[in-house]
Amino acid sequence: MTSNAFSKTVLIIILLSLFTPVFIFAQEQPGPLLQTPFTPSPEGTMAMPPAPPPPVIPFIDLTVRNPESGQEVAFTLQLLLLLTVLSLAPSIIILMTSFLRVAIVLDFIKRALSLQQVPPNQIIMGISLFLTIFIMWPTFSTIYERSVQPLAQGQISVETAYREAEGPLRLFMFRQMSNRPENIRLFMSMRGLDTPNTLADVPTYVLIPAFILSELTVAFKIGILLFIPFIVIDMVVASSLMSMGMIMLPPIMISMPFKLILFVLVDGWGLLTSQLVRSFRLY
Repeated sequence: MTSNAFSKTVLIIILLSLFTPVFIFAQEQPGPLLQTPFTPSPEGTMAMPPAPPPPVIPFIDLTVRNPESGQEVAFTLQLLLLLTVLSLAPSIIILMTSFLRVAIVLDFIKRALSLQQVPPNQIIMGISLFLTIFIMWPTFSTIYERSVQPLAQGQISVETAYREAEGPLRLFMFRQMSNRPENIRLFMSMRGLDTPNTLADVPTYVLIPAFILSELTVAFKIGILLFIPFIVIDMVVASSLMSMGMIMLPPIMISMPFKLILFVLVDGWGLLTSQLVRSFRLY
């Protein structure tokens, strides 16, 4: 036997030794199809089970085409307008309701008490939100009864629903400025419009910025009144520390406990909430 024949024989033996266990294991371990039980047919023969149905995947079609009528163009514009309104909904809630005044006043009391992280801003915003819902509930109920519910039942159109929802909000904003119409005059004069005789003569795009300035003014006035007693405490503590020669000791470290004691003894949260709610003209 030559060397080439001997090499071939050794190579064949090695290959057989490698692949023979694989073949034996495959014969001992049948595949999933062989493990599936056969169903006997009425004739006594063994029948294969039916194949499982293919998975059903929903068909999604999104096409962009030219409009075929003016109604389709109007529908597209209404859809874009609705998406714009939804994106601006947080701003509408903040600027056209009582949320602005409540949030600013609560932030003022937090700064007046010299509190940095207590309560957190998320809690302040949450309190402002629920107080806004409490204050605006009559207005929201009117909007739901006159606008949302008839629109859902198909009794009115979208334009009518918008006008019915706009009316209660305009009335709420105008009531807060009934004693302070200066902001309305300011924006009417800047726009070059005549002096209004009634609320209906004031456009909505004039009423909203006037309401925002009015709420900012009222909130800052309330904040000033809240700061006065706590400023007195700060001045008394600072003067006492200077008279004792404790110049390096921060006065805020000593005055903050006295502020908290005063605020808790007078039921500060109850007084602040009640007076803040009563500051709005709802009727």
